Amino acid sequence: MGNLNPQSGSDAFYKEKLKDCPIKPSRGAIACMINSEIGAVLAVMRRNVRWGVRYVADEDQLEHSLIHSLKELRKQIFLWQNQWHNIDPAVYLQPFLDVIRSDETGAPITGVALSSVYKILTLDVLDLDTVNVGDAMYLIVDAVTSCRFEVTDPGSEEVVLMKILQVLLACMKSKAAVKLSNQHVCNIVNTCFRVVHQASSKGELLQRIARHTMHELVRCIFSHLPDIDCPEQSSAVQSQSDAGEKVSVLEQDHTSESKPFENGNVSVESQSSTGHVSSAPTNKLASEVDTNNGDIGGVMEATQNGEKIMMEPFGVPCMVEIFHFLCSLLNVIEHMGAGSRSNPIAYDEDVPLFALGLINSAIELGGSSFSRHPKLLALIQDELFRNLMQFGLSMSPLILSTVCSIVLNLYHHLRIELKVQLEAFFSFVLLRLAQSKYGSSYQQQEVALEALVDLCRQQTFMTEMYANFDCDIISGNLFEDLANLLSKSAFPVNGPLSPMHVLALDGMISMIQGMAERVSNELPTPEGVSVDPDEYNSFWTLKCKDYSDPHSWIPFVRKIKYIKRKLAVGADHFNRDPKKGLEFLQGINLLPDKLDPQSVAFFFRYTTGLDKNFIGDFLGNHDEFCVEVLHKFAGTFDFHGMNLDTALRLFIGTFRLPGESQKIQRVLEAFAERYYEQSQDILTNKDAALLLSYSLILLNTDQHNVQVKKKMTEEDFIRNNRQINGGKDLPREYLSELYHSICENEILMVPDQGSGFPEMTSSRWINVMYKSREATPFIVCDSGAHLDHDMFGILSGPTIAAMSVVFDQVEQEDILRRCIDGFLAIAKVSTCYHFDEVLNDLVLSLCRFTNLLTPLSVEEALVAFGDDTKARMALTAVFTIANRYGDHIHSGWKNILDCVLSLHKLGLLPAHLASDAADDMEPSSDLERGKPAISSVSTSRITPVVTPRKSSGLIGRFSQLLSFDMEEPSSQPDEEEVAAHQRAREIMQNCHIDSIFTESKFLQAESLLQLVTALILAAGQLRKGSSYMEDEDTGVFCLELLIAITLNNRDRIMLIWQGVYEHIANIVQSTVMPCTLVEKAVFGLLRICQRLLPYKENLTDELLKSLQLVLKLDARVADAYCEQITQEVMRLVKANATHIRSHAGWRTIISLLSITARHPEASEAGFEALAFIMSEGAHILPSNFILCVDAARQFAESRVGEVDRSVSALELMGGSVICLVRWSSETKNAVGEEAAIRLSQDIGEMWLRLVQGLKKVCLDQREEVRNHAILLLQRSLAAVDGSHLPNALWFQCFDMVIFTLLDDLLEIAQGNSPKDYRNIDGSLVLAMKLMSKAFLQLLQDLSLQPSFCKLWLGVLNHMESYMKLKLRGKRSEKIHELIPELLKNNLLVMKTTGILLPTDDIGGDSFWQLTWLHVKKISPSMQSEVFPDDELEQLKAKHTKTGGIPAPDESVVVPSGENPACG
Repeated sequence: MGNLNPQSGSDAFYKEKLKDCPIKPSRGAIACMINSEIGAVLAVMRRNVRWGVRYVADEDQLEHSLIHSLKELRKQIFLWQNQWHNIDPAVYLQPFLDVIRSDETGAPITGVALSSVYKILTLDVLDLDTVNVGDAMYLIVDAVTSCRFEVTDPGSEEVVLMKILQVLLACMKSKAAVKLSNQHVCNIVNTCFRVVHQASSKGELLQRIARHTMHELVRCIFSHLPDIDCPEQSSAVQSQSDAGEKVSVLEQDHTSESKPFENGNVSVESQSSTGHVSSAPTNKLASEVDTNNGDIGGVMEATQNGEKIMMEPFGVPCMVEIFHFLCSLLNVIEHMGAGSRSNPIAYDEDVPLFALGLINSAIELGGSSFSRHPKLLALIQDELFRNLMQFGLSMSPLILSTVCSIVLNLYHHLRIELKVQLEAFFSFVLLRLAQSKYGSSYQQQEVALEALVDLCRQQTFMTEMYANFDCDIISGNLFEDLANLLSKSAFPVNGPLSPMHVLALDGMISMIQGMAERVSNELPTPEGVSVDPDEYNSFWTLKCKDYSDPHSWIPFVRKIKYIKRKLAVGADHFNRDPKKGLEFLQGINLLPDKLDPQSVAFFFRYTTGLDKNFIGDFLGNHDEFCVEVLHKFAGTFDFHGMNLDTALRLFIGTFRLPGESQKIQRVLEAFAERYYEQSQDILTNKDAALLLSYSLILLNTDQHNVQVKKKMTEEDFIRNNRQINGGKDLPREYLSELYHSICENEILMVPDQGSGFPEMTSSRWINVMYKSREATPFIVCDSGAHLDHDMFGILSGPTIAAMSVVFDQVEQEDILRRCIDGFLAIAKVSTCYHFDEVLNDLVLSLCRFTNLLTPLSVEEALVAFGDDTKARMALTAVFTIANRYGDHIHSGWKNILDCVLSLHKLGLLPAHLASDAADDMEPSSDLERGKPAISSVSTSRITPVVTPRKSSGLIGRFSQLLSFDMEEPSSQPDEEEVAAHQRAREIMQNCHIDSIFTESKFLQAESLLQLVTALILAAGQLRKGSSYMEDEDTGVFCLELLIAITLNNRDRIMLIWQGVYEHIANIVQSTVMPCTLVEKAVFGLLRICQRLLPYKENLTDELLKSLQLVLKLDARVADAYCEQITQEVMRLVKANATHIRSHAGWRTIISLLSITARHPEASEAGFEALAFIMSEGAHILPSNFILCVDAARQFAESRVGEVDRSVSALELMGGSVICLVRWSSETKNAVGEEAAIRLSQDIGEMWLRLVQGLKKVCLDQREEVRNHAILLLQRSLAAVDGSHLPNALWFQCFDMVIFTLLDDLLEIAQGNSPKDYRNIDGSLVLAMKLMSKAFLQLLQDLSLQPSFCKLWLGVLNHMESYMKLKLRGKRSEKIHELIPELLKNNLLVMKTTGILLPTDDIGGDSFWQLTWLHVKKISPSMQSEVFPDDELEQLKAKHTKTGGIPAPDESVVVPSGENPACG
């Protein structure tokens, strides 16, 4: 029953020490050892005159009994040999113990005897297997604690005292110590403590050894507490205590006195050490200390049960007594009056420090095992903590530090059982002391702050504070108060930074880093829950299902925190106007729509922050509802087991008692009724409770009001309360106790209003203990990030503010590094919990610390930055955050880019910063090498002038530092400047600024958009106020970054494309002179299209549409960069021709190529690109056919290149007809007749545009081009013969192309000099042949059309016109020879096919007659050649006979007057 189990590893505490002991002696060696000790004692005794002469006092005994017993023992020890385990230890211990007990022996003899016993104990002669070992241990303890000796000199006295301590400690460390009883352990502690006080007047060595021994004893005793499994014994002691039968062997005794030492007189007996624990007061320690500090060897209660418990093997009972005594040592100041200064030990810090140290040792060794024993736990919960609260406000930093250490241990081991006590200590001690406004000294503030920071470093402390107190309605917001305290304490106000500031900062950073570590180890828990109450729910009834399950208590505490916040708002409304406050609470569903007394009573009872004056007035009101609320309010208290004054203190502490007597009576009536219900053991009715309550209030006013001069005595108070208990008197002891309680501790009639951190008083401690009875269980948090989201919302603002101020004011690198670690931790946590605004504010603060935005010259800024450790650290932190947590940066990108631009101006950025990830994979071409390669070298001093062609992109990568001042020669930098530059460059390498942009593809959409917007804004600000670029190099740099980001985000280009396009468009359209910026804009745009077209087919049109910006370039700008632009377009076409499908896209591309046709430098590349598209119809599509043909025509007409290029362009035009033929054949497979018809019409339209384009080139001044165009036109006409183009299209072709060509050529031949158009007659011949061939090619199909006659007459008219042509005044023989031949051929074909036959019709409008009418103008003899007379007659006869019916040879005979062409 609460005893130590001998088999439970009792010697574990000493295992390490015993390792150093020699090997256990053999049985024979034991005999020798004891023999030598006997000899040593006898030798010392013989040196004394008293023992050295023949003893003749008793005739029957020749020697003194002490000497005789030692000699007898010497005779026996060698006879026992190997039977030592069976020998009762009392046999060989008793002679030595007799010497120790004897008051005849001097200090040297007693000391040697004590050494002998110590040797026997330490050599393991006694162990658990030894017979009667328990009795032997009892004998040793009894003898040593009853040690008596004569004082010979102070030195020998101190030696004996030290040996007494040594032996007692050896008893407790012995393996046989488990056999000791509770009583004996108490005696050991009792004796040691007496020696401690005895030593206060002795030497320094004895004092230190005594205190050390006391510590070792306490550690030894309480180290066994974890091994005691059964709490029954502790429960038994608890029950006795509850019944008023306290068993105490260590209670204080303020009356015992004994003779003081008379050192130097050997004849005086000295009770050096403590007396034997017995009922005889003469055995107690004689010391003046006893009169105040008490005797720890008090008399046991004369109860058999108590005696039985104390004689059992030691366990919890003795620990309870020892711990209670240690706590009682702290009560000494409470019992001292004003004149107590005469006792320095009782008054100074020595005794409290000693007691606190012992208590701390006990808690360290006992640990969480205290919670298994109710009596021990009760001592800690009440008496210990009450004393800790008092000593926590001590002016001694040493005492405060020790108290804080104890509390830290208690928090670590027993926080589950000490929820309310810990809250009180934090609020009334630590948080109070840590603020100077409460009068605490600097040392007190520092110690309190150190304690708080130590707690903050505990892994779960802050989470548990928040969950248990901030999320508890009846508790204060400890976490929030602590966060605000640390923040304010870290601010250096009007002075230099002190260690306290750094300490507070360290506490805040520790909390943040703890959160950062937790979010690294697990996924963040959902942030918050929806707890908005839709209907009324009595908040005081809410309970958590399982406080040990995070899935249960996390939502619960969040809900409670939400309600607590709402209650705080409601309390604020109530404090302004109670009625409106209650209405507000109804509106937010914290009170029911229809108020009931119970809900209002619970609101008053459990809501913190209410004005207690209003509560008192409300409860004292005579209104019926208020009276009901009052009784419900009183019903919320549990007064069981409380004295009346305690209950009254508790009750009145929740409101301020009204001033009106009627209200006071109503309040006290409710209190008395409730108290009587629960405490009927003394009071007979509630009236007695009411009258006595009134009497206590009057007594309280009388005793503690300074205006009352004559105070009420105890007799007065008892007399005033006669016969109030149902006509009988109350017990005098009862009234006396009430009287003294009120006199010593005032009932505070003006309770706290809940603001600040008040001082702990007895009344407040009563409230604490009562609150602990009804407190919710302590929530133990693991290392998970359960509530970090909620806590970070409270902590982040004050922390950033404090850290920023400290970072701004300090120069010590270690503190700066600590701040940076804190900043990075804040960034990490804010990212995980999506506190994006916090992250952006943090970025803003850090950017300011870089000092890069300070207007300085380049050299000054470089040196300043290189020498400024703080700025470099801040910059590194900024870009670390940007790289790690860029996803959550929004507005902060603006500040980051300001830093980047500043670094760029300083020339500290690498040249490849703006490159994108794919650059390394692309081969570098000559074109790329010719393009500008902008690095971070400052080029802002270059005046924007027209850049010479073919050298516009050549901006060299000069030295970053030598290019800052190109106009003036810079002086040679000194060593300091060089070192500063080197440090700056090293920082740049660590920042990895390029990763921000090259890795932008991993940014979330919102962050990416903000980055691009910020970049555009930064570039746009540079252009304000001037049409020219004020800082062209910076603008170029921004543009390059923008292009790099665009290229790296091809998968979501549309997210940022609009902004990028508008920025480039703004540059292109507002620039009127060639410059690097517009060059970068144009080529960047082309590069974007090159890179993105293969991957974004759905964006092809959008991307190609953007290239129209190039067409809008100012003429001077376009001319300067035309060649490079064309080369880029050529590269784009070659790489992406297959991806371009739409007409709009091709129109843009072809337009860019077309404008190069007449540009000297660009035409070659433009034509190469066009040839790539059109060669063999590789990339010709219906969507780009007409565009390609028009572009090829422009190249054919252009005289910029050689004739061969024009011919090649014509070949491209002519070759394109193949595509038309192919598409026409594919029309047959078209789905649906309607689609086939539409496609056929489109093909015809394209073909017509083709031949029209060729017709235009047929008029070219150059003979080779002109003639080749005619030949290609002829091929184009012949190539589509099988394509079944509509007949109407052919008629249109003759009218618009062939006939027009002939007319135009005729006009050219007649109106221009042969020098201008060499060999024009050759072209005329070709054109005439083209007409004839085309006519014959289509004769069969067109002859049946109504317009055939008109077409035929047009052919004849043009032949007639050409026959009349005269070049330089004479006819062209070639033409005159060709036309009749062509005409005859046409007529013969028409004759053969039956189209032209003779008729007998009279009239001039028949086809036959019209034909010969025109033919005769050309060649009068042609008819006889084609139709000889005899053949003509036969044809006429045949025609008449058949009546126009087709002849057997299927020739068509057209009757006169019915020809469809001329009818």
